[in-house]
Amino acid sequence: MTTSPPRDDIPTRIPDRTTAIGTLLAVLAIATIALNLRPGATSVGPLMESVVGAFGQGAFASGLLTALPCLAFGVLGLLAVPISRRIGLTGALVASFVLVAIALLLRPASGVFSVFVALSVLALLGPALGNVLVPAWIKLHGGARTVGLMTLYSVTLAIGGSAAAALAVPLAGTGADGWQDSLRFWGIFAVVPVLVWVVVLTRTGHDFPPAPPRGELGGSLLRSPTAIALMVTFSMQSLNAYTQFGMLPQILTDAGVTPARAGMLVAVIAGWGLVGGLVMPSVIAKVRGLRWIVSGFGVLTTLGYIGLLLAPGVSPLLWACVLGIAGFVFPTAIALLPARTRNPLVTARLSGMAQPYGYILAALGPIVAGALLSATGSTDAVLWFLAGTGLVMAVSGYRAALPRMVDDEIAS
Repeated sequence: MTTSPPRDDIPTRIPDRTTAIGTLLAVLAIATIALNLRPGATSVGPLMESVVGAFGQGAFASGLLTALPCLAFGVLGLLAVPISRRIGLTGALVASFVLVAIALLLRPASGVFSVFVALSVLALLGPALGNVLVPAWIKLHGGARTVGLMTLYSVTLAIGGSAAAALAVPLAGTGADGWQDSLRFWGIFAVVPVLVWVVVLTRTGHDFPPAPPRGELGGSLLRSPTAIALMVTFSMQSLNAYTQFGMLPQILTDAGVTPARAGMLVAVIAGWGLVGGLVMPSVIAKVRGLRWIVSGFGVLTTLGYIGLLLAPGVSPLLWACVLGIAGFVFPTAIALLPARTRNPLVTARLSGMAQPYGYILAALGPIVAGALLSATGSTDAVLWFLAGTGLVMAVSGYRAALPRMVDDEIAS
């Protein structure tokens, strides 16, 4: 995947990128946008029955809405780098979140299901671009604050997604159309990052990173084993996360766990993500032998599923914690994007490949798992499939965490 140099007719006016934005503003910018990268997707699931019923739709519509975030993050994420090359990293984030706020506010009032889906896609544009551009923005503007901002990004990303799912039903209340008010709330909430990032835009202007002194770092990212390994690692993690959210409650119920406890166990897995977001950016920056740690997350993924398969009665909470710790691979993969690149241009390109294509590959996970469940009628086949993806993650994670720079690999 290659890109051409930034257009010469667009000025870049950041004399000192690490001081143009104060620490407080940088923290507010990252926190507000990260909190809004997941609610547009995760706020729908708990209300799915009400949403689908309101439009007179059935199971196919539910499946479509479930798969939509992963597909949108993948396909729309491919637009991130081209758009940012025209209007800058900050400009792209501001413009996309203006559309997000509008789409989230209008979506509940749509009277036709196809319009609801279209507005849902538009509402996912900002998160899709943000997945790719926020790590590059931190790399460009973070300076000595990079590790701290990446930690903040990972943690608030998890909080935003979890909070939207947890608050969806309470915000809906008891009215028949309460789901509309619940979904509309996140449109109002999305206005906050727009206001903050407009202020940031006045400081940054067009802030796409300039070419390095010797010219643009060209070369296809497909020539970089590190870039490919990161993409595979990201895809395997996302595949597991989305399949867990959609199918793990059923798997646990089939194993004899009550539905209420199954939901709690899935929440435990998500809760571990907050811990991972706090600790992994610092671990990446300081710990040697990182490759064994990242590879270990893949092994833990496999062990968690095998535990549910062979010893589900031992302690479902134990296996949930194992899978939750294995989920540390997500903040690790996010933090490795800037850690395995030197130039912000390469960071943006790497993020623009690893995340969109990773999400596209990840979207196959729920499809394959559903097909296996339909064909066999047993969740065992799904667990064996997921256990296998953990081994793939172990191998790709080992390679991704090696101390190699993507810049060097694509230039050689």
